Amino acid sequence: HRHTPISPDLAIDLLDYLEQPQWKEKISLNFYMDDVLYVRQLNAETEFYRQRSGIIAQAVGDLRKVAHKTTKILAMGEDKQFIAEIWHHLQQRYQNQDLYFTQSSPTFFEVTHVEATKGSAAQFLAEDILGLQPQNVMAIGDNFNDVSMLTYAGVGVAMGNAPQAVKDQADWVAPSVNLNGVAAALEKFVLI
Repeated sequence: HRHTPISPDLAIDLLDYLEQPQWKEKISLNFYMDDVLYVRQLNAETEFYRQRSGIIAQAVGDLRKVAHKTTKILAMGEDKQFIAEIWHHLQQRYQNQDLYFTQSSPTFFEVTHVEATKGSAAQFLAEDILGLQPQNVMAIGDNFNDVSMLTYAGVGVAMGNAPQAVKDQADWVAPSVNLNGVAAALEKFVLI
């Protein structure tokens, strides 16, 4: 229904910054578009993400070849502290740009256009497609990439296993995923 890519100039600038030689072994960069994950080369992080997300991964060598319509830049690495430091530094470096930075796992972060968030997608789907108002929407999430959606919805539900900062943004905290938290939220707010 709607695609809001990162500007090609910003995608290449981010790529140039993140491909510093001293970081190449610590971070795996990927460009995501049209349900395909484009990577320099296939590696263990790419395979993990591919299996987790059920997407296709395609090695292209130089990511500049696909920078013209990138939906999301995904940076992955095993060093959680390094990923957190780079993520925070990028937020400072690009704070006045049309970019949105988030994490859905401690081992990677995502960069999208500032309007390509779960919150803006929920708003578009609810209001423009379904004709609903926010108070008629319930959103359920478990990580930082869900916060914009949780705050948009009339009822924002955080899973019990979510980070505390995510729970703090929710209207209600459900049991954790492995304790059927989604079912508990549906029972409490939808099936009443």
